[in-house]
Amino acid sequence: MPFDLTILGCNSAVPTNQRKPTAQLLNVAGRFFLIDCGEGTQLQLRKYKIRMQNIHHVFISHLHGDHYFGLIGFISTMHLLGREKELHVYGPAELKEIIYIQLEASKTTLCFPLFFHEFGFESSELLLENNEVTVHTIPLKHSLPCCGFLFKEKSKPRRMRKEKIEEYGIPLEAVPDIKEGGGYLSKDGELIPHLELTRSAQNPRSFAFCSDTMYDESIIPHIQGVDILYHEATFLDELKDRARQTMHSTAKEAATIAKKANVKRLIIGHYSQRYFDLTPLLDEAMSVFPNTLLATEGETHEIKRTYDSDS
Repeated sequence: MPFDLTILGCNSAVPTNQRKPTAQLLNVAGRFFLIDCGEGTQLQLRKYKIRMQNIHHVFISHLHGDHYFGLIGFISTMHLLGREKELHVYGPAELKEIIYIQLEASKTTLCFPLFFHEFGFESSELLLENNEVTVHTIPLKHSLPCCGFLFKEKSKPRRMRKEKIEEYGIPLEAVPDIKEGGGYLSKDGELIPHLELTRSAQNPRSFAFCSDTMYDESIIPHIQGVDILYHEATFLDELKDRARQTMHSTAKEAATIAKKANVKRLIIGHYSQRYFDLTPLLDEAMSVFPNTLLATEGETHEIKRTYDSDS
């Protein structure tokens, strides 16, 4: 089952001809999560041939315009296309009023159910849980209240070893209990332990989205060991004073967080419009954390399944 991240927008506050403001799409087992919705997001979805109607959950990190100005257009288009399925939006409390003022001003009555879910910023909160994934907030330090998001795949039961089913003649009705941790009493009266009969399930995959934030080591426990960390890297380290002033991060600082959190892969983005060539940002991050990639619009990053050594 897929666990894929697609970059839709990667620039900071001012869009350019080459880069749009922040937006990402996460596909977890065919469930699509839109993360931030900067100006032009719906055009990016069309450009990269992603069906907007498949998106049922939208997460907005904070109320700086480059992270949500595309939301009203996205909602309006869903309405004009005759959407019937409900849409859930997770964000700061004020977001609901902002959207409904615009709908009311245009005398728009949506043809689909729209639900808003507000969250706080003081501690991590569980926003969503289904059969495949959980989504928690990650409190960040920025000039406005801001949260990132941790998407984590749910653990699966251990898998049966087919050869053991044949060796011990295990009936199918006994398999569910064994998967859940039980052993099996053979015809000879021998109790075969669970670990001998099963192999490990896939390791849960994870993605952490750290939107606008200054350097903040308090997020490390939330993102420890994730498969992919997206962390903003607005400036080069030579402008670290500017980064502190605006409560953003440098590429070096993003890489330092990734290293201390022992993540597997780092993607940096939210580039200042002053940088046409992004190579210096990548080089700076890689000098601290070699497994760093640039957020590039249209690119999809796959998190493959992995298994414990006993598999």
